Amino acid sequence: MPKLTKPLTNTQIAKAKPKSADYKIADGGGLYIRIRKGGTKDWIFRYLIPYTKNRTDMSLGIYPHITLADARELRAVAKKQLANDIDPKVFKKHTLKNITLEKSNTFESVMNKWLVVKRTEVSDDHATDIKRSLELHILPLIGSRAVNEITASEMIEVLQPLQAKGNFETIRRLCQRLNECMIFAFNSGIVTNNPLSKINAAFQSPEETHLPTIKPNELPELMKAITRASIKIVTKCLIEWQLHCMVRPSEAATAEWVDIDFANKVWIIPASKMKKTEKARKKSDEPHVVPLTEQTLALLEFIKPISGHRDYIFPADRNPKTHTNTQTSNMALKRMGYDKRLVAHGLRALASTTLNEAGFDGDIIEAALAHTHGNEVRNAYNRTKYLERRRALMQAWSNHIEQAATGNMSMADSKKGLRLVNE
Repeated sequence: MPKLTKPLTNTQIAKAKPKSADYKIADGGGLYIRIRKGGTKDWIFRYLIPYTKNRTDMSLGIYPHITLADARELRAVAKKQLANDIDPKVFKKHTLKNITLEKSNTFESVMNKWLVVKRTEVSDDHATDIKRSLELHILPLIGSRAVNEITASEMIEVLQPLQAKGNFETIRRLCQRLNECMIFAFNSGIVTNNPLSKINAAFQSPEETHLPTIKPNELPELMKAITRASIKIVTKCLIEWQLHCMVRPSEAATAEWVDIDFANKVWIIPASKMKKTEKARKKSDEPHVVPLTEQTLALLEFIKPISGHRDYIFPADRNPKTHTNTQTSNMALKRMGYDKRLVAHGLRALASTTLNEAGFDGDIIEAALAHTHGNEVRNAYNRTKYLERRRALMQAWSNHIEQAATGNMSMADSKKGLRLVNE
């Protein structure tokens, strides 16, 4: 007949004294209180491992933090697992591992992992802008939170101060970025669902606004303002380069000499610097080829003594080894008196409006502006088919700019010696 074990009492456990070696007192059903020679008391559950039937011990915690009642409850849970052929010690190990992993996957850590992937899809400047917006508005409040604990209501509360200020466009962008970050977490197996997919519906949509630009008949005034402006020569060249090439401010500011093909008279902008739609970004790594006109080639010759020995065509003033700031043109236009009338990106709109009004083919203009659409096959076809027609369009545009600058010397005016006239 098996020996019956008398259940432990709280008094018995409290009075148990350490000895010269560790020893155990049984409570029954595989549960023991172990009294270590140093005085520590901890709970042990002894059982047979399913399938192998090897005997093993499992720690249930330290007494008195784990009381007698707690230990018996943990024993009951372990026995229920054993009844289902689950090893309780292995189950506990995996559970603790998952909890540790969940706690280590804070929003900030997941965001940084997502940004590594995002940087392969957007320009460096755009990736930096994304990170800064999240660091400014999101990380201070939930950056240290486990990403799987974040709820939609909590994130909406984080964004409400921006709503109170009327910053609806900022909210729209943040919602989009938060959603992408959580999709990354879901696809990486970090979370099981995306609670932030619809949080944009909790906020007012921003009113559609167009970037400030000037009318085509105001181009002569702009050329005169550029000539007379008290700004650095590199900045003047940058504004004219962007105007002639019809590119985005970031693409102009980061232009490199290595990307200029003088033999074929083209500027090849790497795909990594180009803004693309999400769909086009996933399907294409094609560069954008800008045909160089007589005026843009002359502008390059003008600035070559300044930056020809550098990597970037338009070097930064403080650190010539890097490119000028992507906001340099915008700041210069403000100082020239164009605040709220014209931004650097609006130069593209000026070119588009002028060329469309002049009757040029809309598809050629769109290709020159590097506008991508959903049909990537059509985009690739247009890039090849339209190159020579774009070259003619770009030359016509440069000629128009030169005519607008008549009497107000344009630095790209190759016919007049590339000199500045200070009127």
